[in-house]
Amino acid sequence: MTALKQYQRIEATGLWRPSPDVQRREVVVSIGEATLTISDFNDRALTHWSLAALERQNPGTFPAVFNPDGDPDETLELDESETTMIAAIDRLQKAIDRSRPHPGRLRWLSVAGVVAAVAALLLLWVPAALQSHVVSVVPEIKRYDIGDAILHRIERVSGVACKSEDALMALEQLATRTGVREVVILPAGVQTSLSLPGGIILLNRALVEDHEDPSIAAGYIIAERARSVTQEPLDELLDRTGATTAFRLLTTGELTPEIVDSYAEQVLSEPRPSVPDEQLLEVFAQAALPSTPYAYAVDVTGETTLGLIEADPMAGRPLPQVLPDRDWVRLQNICGE
Repeated sequence: MTALKQYQRIEATGLWRPSPDVQRREVVVSIGEATLTISDFNDRALTHWSLAALERQNPGTFPAVFNPDGDPDETLELDESETTMIAAIDRLQKAIDRSRPHPGRLRWLSVAGVVAAVAALLLLWVPAALQSHVVSVVPEIKRYDIGDAILHRIERVSGVACKSEDALMALEQLATRTGVREVVILPAGVQTSLSLPGGIILLNRALVEDHEDPSIAAGYIIAERARSVTQEPLDELLDRTGATTAFRLLTTGELTPEIVDSYAEQVLSEPRPSVPDEQLLEVFAQAALPSTPYAYAVDVTGETTLGLIEADPMAGRPLPQVLPDRDWVRLQNICGE
């Protein structure tokens, strides 16, 4: 202890009494290793007191009266002239107190640690676990209802989905051919394509009107299917709108118009996330659709989509027809003039 070395050679005289019925006697007081030694003038130790357990009965007044902790009857009096010894006792007691464990402080730190751990659990794990649980328990029919509700909110911006009796069967054929529940053509709003909960795929009208090959529109649908493998549309919705949405959906089965609007505004204003070529090619292969037409539609130079062109799963193989020409022409006119 650094403070001890400064006081190891200090001695003082005082009056010591082991009990109230014994006469006080003059003694020599010295400081040892965390102890106060009381000796007679023949250098014979009479008692040792622990500095850590030493109490002063009259702080601020003199003579200073000390006693061992728990035994106020045994006393040691130090006159005001022994200020060096009194100051040494005070400083060493403070040094010892700083070095000893503080149960209250440790208890407080332990409680704070537990509270922090619980808070972290609530903030980090519980919302993620709640969201995962909701995604796993919401039935497919409810997902479709949610997707349909989002579509209706999007139509307020994009205009009503294109519909034509002549093209209805072709639209259903395109959905079946690409392995989705429903394909919806919008006159505006969606930049290219968008996947909604319940297997609903939205396409911008340009994908059917501006291309002669139906494989391009089909490719955008396949890309949305691949994105859904990475993250389900319902999971994406909950990611964007927060844990309160997951809790509301779990407890009421409904989403407020404000939640739907918030999600729609976000997904319509952002480009669709990219999908690794390997994942895209796997879904193209499952659907027996060529990836090259889609690749050139995304990048007319083919530079950024070279992987989809070179590894086209249908290259050199007979290509099953996406749609008959007559049905494709009808679909191209689904939005009218």
